[in-house]
Amino acid sequence: MGSATSELSSRRTPLADAAETGLKIVVVGGFGVGKTTLVRSVSEIRPLNTEEVMTQAGVGVDETSGVAGKTTTTVAFDFGRISLNERMVLYLFGAPGQERFWFLWDRLFSGTLGAVVLVDTRRMEDSWYAIDRLEHHRTPFVVAVNRFDDDGARHSLDEIRQALALPEHVPMVDCDARVRQSGKDVLITLVDHLYDMALAQEATP
Repeated sequence: MGSATSELSSRRTPLADAAETGLKIVVVGGFGVGKTTLVRSVSEIRPLNTEEVMTQAGVGVDETSGVAGKTTTTVAFDFGRISLNERMVLYLFGAPGQERFWFLWDRLFSGTLGAVVLVDTRRMEDSWYAIDRLEHHRTPFVVAVNRFDDDGARHSLDEIRQALALPEHVPMVDCDARVRQSGKDVLITLVDHLYDMALAQEATP
């Protein structure tokens, strides 16, 4: 994928007084998959980032194949906020993707109502741990395939679902993490999924 440019407007929207529902959402996935980019592109406030320049200390520790051009890494988490409407606000937490920071994930999952798993088809195996931890915590999630410009083998969503052994009830969507509307569509898909699950639970005797 090219530079992390986005359609993020220069205007930052204050939280509406009418907002009454806040949902904590975590964005997870492998290193360099686009988590920070997604949070930045959709956030209506200036996002909090904990990115640091990658150094020689990470050589041999961090797996960078497929993302050789990446020069920074998230060392704690990213934070942003987006209002889906006047009454519902999503608080977004982007988890660090490097394996040495995975111990932070379980803490981020505390109080989380749902999650987005970002997938890079060039490094699909990097998604397995995220999916495993979410299933362990029984956290509902959707899978968003971040389509990179240099991904020559464009796998279909059905092929990716099969490769990740995802159940049919887990929603999957294509996205471009650089584009605000694309990222927002991913979040709407997650909220719709949470709503459907809540309705199904209410209907269960």
